[in-house]
Amino acid sequence: MVIRTVLALVVTVMLTGCGSQVEQKLLVMRLGADPTYLNPILYTDQPSGDVAGFIFSGLFRVNEQLELEPDLCQSYRVYDNGKRYVFYLRRDVRWHDGEPFTAQDVAFTFDRIMDPTTNTVRRSGYVINGKPITWHVVDKYTIEARLPEPLGPFLFRASTGILPKHKLIDQAINTAAFNRQPIGTGPFKFHDWKSGQFIRLIQNNAYYAGQPKVPGILFKIIPDAQTAMLALKRQDVHINAVLPKDYNRYEKLDYLRMARWYGLNYTYLAFNLQKPLFADKRFRQAVAHAVDQQKIVDTVLQGFGRPAYYPSSPVSWAYPPKDKPLYAYNPERSHHYLESLGYQRNESGRYERNGQPISLVLATNQGNKYREKTVALIQQYLSEIGIDVRIQLMEWSALLKLTKDTSEPTGFDLIVLGWNIGVDPDSSSVWHSREYPNGFNFIGYSNPQVDAGLDAARQYTHSSERKSIYHQIFTKIANDLPYLFLYHTESIVGVNRQVQGLSAPGPAGLMVHPESVYLTP
Repeated sequence: MVIRTVLALVVTVMLTGCGSQVEQKLLVMRLGADPTYLNPILYTDQPSGDVAGFIFSGLFRVNEQLELEPDLCQSYRVYDNGKRYVFYLRRDVRWHDGEPFTAQDVAFTFDRIMDPTTNTVRRSGYVINGKPITWHVVDKYTIEARLPEPLGPFLFRASTGILPKHKLIDQAINTAAFNRQPIGTGPFKFHDWKSGQFIRLIQNNAYYAGQPKVPGILFKIIPDAQTAMLALKRQDVHINAVLPKDYNRYEKLDYLRMARWYGLNYTYLAFNLQKPLFADKRFRQAVAHAVDQQKIVDTVLQGFGRPAYYPSSPVSWAYPPKDKPLYAYNPERSHHYLESLGYQRNESGRYERNGQPISLVLATNQGNKYREKTVALIQQYLSEIGIDVRIQLMEWSALLKLTKDTSEPTGFDLIVLGWNIGVDPDSSSVWHSREYPNGFNFIGYSNPQVDAGLDAARQYTHSSERKSIYHQIFTKIANDLPYLFLYHTESIVGVNRQVQGLSAPGPAGLMVHPESVYLTP
């Protein structure tokens, strides 16, 4: 299950097919970085997900109301109070190489996720109280899932992209060529990939939901947001994010219409809790009180956003009702906490202890102007309270490696990143202690009460039963301060009026049904 990206442009290219060259218009979409794996059970980064979402299908997909609707699954039934699900699959689906899609592919996909040799962070999503969910083929188009206990987010978990068994059965999945040359059942087929430049897809003429109305998609890898925006102004780009500082100018362009919405995301400042300096909550509190979140929203986002206080989004039904800062901007409190830790100011106004000044490295990904400006402001705020910070702008893949580096002294200090959270509020993969160091809990956060709450909330199937638990969990996490939650960005997208068939602006994006998108002259 993937909420598909919406940043696109249209170019004319020459494609070769059947011995002849045909001039065709492709929908061209911007990626902020090179993907890692075009494999839905392996990737952990957004660029990979943005591409894979057009190639692969899951049992379900999310509609514009953030509700699940059938995709590869035609219908399903629930038995034994939520411990057994039977899925009835579509019979008209074929893989991009022409082979039929069957229940064997579904079972193979989830078996590979559970295989301990597979380098996936998704495994914990299919384990309940230490016991795995198992999948059993009933017949060619029917498959059964057996759960040791009811699991609230199960249908969302079951919506991951399905892999072709016939292509991977004898392959080492972590290193398979398939990861750069994938075959799926989605609306577009993989064509070619030139690292650092582009990935090209072509339409799947046999797509079960209807042949796409554009002949293909070209993903151009453009790390710098400002560079991508220039193409929008030239009308080479038909859909692209608009930076807040440019909103007023671009809104006046008669060939554009503007789309705005809040999504399921937040940006955060992460502390490496495995380092003694950050393991003491008082130091994290000193940092938190030094940072003015509202000022960041007003300056970096030009008001197109709102401060974040919890590991959730106001769009989500699980967001706590008390939407207020737990660590409000108060530099005097910062001084109090630093001095309580034994730090004193030296002659230059820097805090030090035993002759050692505090010196931190703050990393983020280069090319993301929001984050680059955010880390510059955080550097300024911490300097004002007597802490030296050096900014480290990193290429995306290098930054991902840094989050996995648990060695010393090369382990990170501070990182500004963001999460696109799932439609289901279960965030065990980020906050449960079992997810360190091989899951998304790369900071090493551990709280037994949070672990227990996350496990408990997963056992209920109705949102009304889960809501109060998540309110408590998210409030507890926010109080623990493993991250300083910074802001929720408001999506601003300029759409050329030639582009039609998009979804209504909302947290599901503009391309809920990419096969329906088309271009007018």
